[in-house]
Amino acid sequence: MDVLHQSPLDPDFVQDPYALYAQVLAGDPVRYWADYGMMAVFDAATVQALLRDRRLGRAVPEDQRAEVPPHLANFNVVEQVSMLDLEPPHHTRLRGLVLRAFTSRRIKALEPDIHAICDDLLAGLPDGPFDLIPAFCTALPVRIIARLLGVPEEMSDQLLRWSNAMVAMYQAGRTHETELAADAAATAFTGFLTGYIEDRRSAPRDDLITHLITAEEQGETLSHAELIGTCILLLNAGHEATVHTLGNAVKALLEHDAPLTALAPDTITATVEEVLRYDPPLHMFTRYAYEDIEVGGHPVAKGQQVALMLGAAGRDPARYDHPNHFDPSRTPTPHAAFGGGLHFCVGAPLARLELQIGLARLFEHAPDLRLVDPPRYANSYHFHGLTGLRVTL
Repeated sequence: MDVLHQSPLDPDFVQDPYALYAQVLAGDPVRYWADYGMMAVFDAATVQALLRDRRLGRAVPEDQRAEVPPHLANFNVVEQVSMLDLEPPHHTRLRGLVLRAFTSRRIKALEPDIHAICDDLLAGLPDGPFDLIPAFCTALPVRIIARLLGVPEEMSDQLLRWSNAMVAMYQAGRTHETELAADAAATAFTGFLTGYIEDRRSAPRDDLITHLITAEEQGETLSHAELIGTCILLLNAGHEATVHTLGNAVKALLEHDAPLTALAPDTITATVEEVLRYDPPLHMFTRYAYEDIEVGGHPVAKGQQVALMLGAAGRDPARYDHPNHFDPSRTPTPHAAFGGGLHFCVGAPLARLELQIGLARLFEHAPDLRLVDPPRYANSYHFHGLTGLRVTL
C-alpha cells in the first residue's frame, strides 16, 4: 500500500485539500496516511460501501478502551452516550427513540421559524462590507437548533461557545488546552441542560426536549445522561455542518457567478446537493474494523481504524463528470456529505431545509451580493469551513 505524507495542519492543504484528493484518485485510492497512522480511502464507491459495511463501526473496540484521564471525565460522560460513537444494539435503541421525537412532521413545522429568523437576520445586514459568517451563516442554524430544543435564543452565543469548545476535540492539532476547554464546556452545557430537562418534566412544552423525554420504544425511554448527550450532539453536529455548508455554498455561488435561477424553487434542491458534493463540511469519518477485512486489495487487521474521505469521494471522477467543476444544474447524484448506513446524519432533513430556505432568502434579499476579500478556510481539518466571508450587498 502506498504511503501518503500530508500534514492536516499544512496551510496549503487546508486551503485546497482537493488538489491532493485528485492526485490520490488518479492512482490507488487506498493509501496509508502516515500523519494519521491509518488507512485512508478516497474513492466514492469504496467510501459508500464501507459506510454500510457492518464489519466496521464507530465504537472503540473493548480491548482498545483506555482509562479516561481525570481532566476529561465530564466530556467523556457526554461522549459515551453519543449516537455518533455507538453501535447496535445501543445505537439502534437510542436512534429509534430520537427519531420518535425528531420526526419529519416536526422538521417540516420548523419552516415558518426558519423564514422568520431569516427575516430578522436579513433586516439587520449592513450595506457596507461585513462578515456573512457570524451575521447569517452561524446565526441561522444556531437559532433554529435553540428554537427546536426549546432553549432561549438569547443563549445562542453561549451555546455556540460551548459547542465550538467541544467540537475542537475532533480537529487536527488537539492540545491539552483544547481538552481542558472541552471538559469545561461539557460541564457547563450539562448543568444548563439539566435545569431545562427538569423544568420540562414538570411543565411539558411543544419542543424537542419535551418530545425526547416522552419518547418511548418497547417500554424504554432515554436516560438522563442520554437526554443530555443527545441534545448536545444535535446542537454540535447540527450547527457545525450547516454553518460550514452555508458559508461554503455562498463562496461557491459567488466565485462561479452562479445565476440566480439556481436558487429558484424548482432548482434550489439540486443546488444544495451540488454544494454538499462539491465542498462538504466534513472531510473525514473514521471507523474501526471489527474483524480482519480487505479494502481495495489491502488487508486491514481487526481493531485498526480506517479513514473514509468524504470530501474526496465527492470529487471522484469515476462517479461524477468533471468533478472539480461547480455546476448547480448538475443532476443530483448520491454523495457522502451526510455519511451513510446506520450513522447517516439524523439531522440531514433539517440541514437541507435550512440550506434551501437560507440560501434562497439571502440571494432574494441581496441579488447583487459580492465578495470583498478572497475567503479563507479555517485551520480545523477534518472540518472544512471558512474563517470569514467578507461581502457587500
